[in-house]
Amino acid sequence: MAQYGLTRKMRLRGRTAIDTLFGGDSDGSALAYPLRAVWRFRSEYGEGERTRMMVSIPKKRARRAVDRVLLRRRVREAYRLCRAEALEAGLPEGTGVDVAFVYVGEGAPAPYAVLAERVAKLLSKIVNTPQK
Repeated sequence: MAQYGLTRKMRLRGRTAIDTLFGGDSDGSALAYPLRAVWRFRSEYGEGERTRMMVSIPKKRARRAVDRVLLRRRVREAYRLCRAEALEAGLPEGTGVDVAFVYVGEGAPAPYAVLAERVAKLLSKIVNTPQK
């Protein structure tokens, strides 16, 4: 049951890590509307942090705070359930990945079913990306 958890070590945090990811040092980017994913492969990682993720819901896309929180929870839940079968099984041994999901949709918050499908699609793109 622990494989479905999303602990603090699995969250991408820290200015240096986030700036490295968005600063042009990423290994790839993909769009599956209403989400965009940016990722970077790592060869060095500690215990429990093979995959790290973050979710960004810009205020420009979801003006109300309750909508941003709702979308953030939906994306995290979809990632939590898809991560084990998509990323953990598909990544080569000794490789970690940092991934950021950015919401680019307009209007009303997307339903969970749509977000779950798009997260799974983005994770499969990450696994199928050739590593440098």
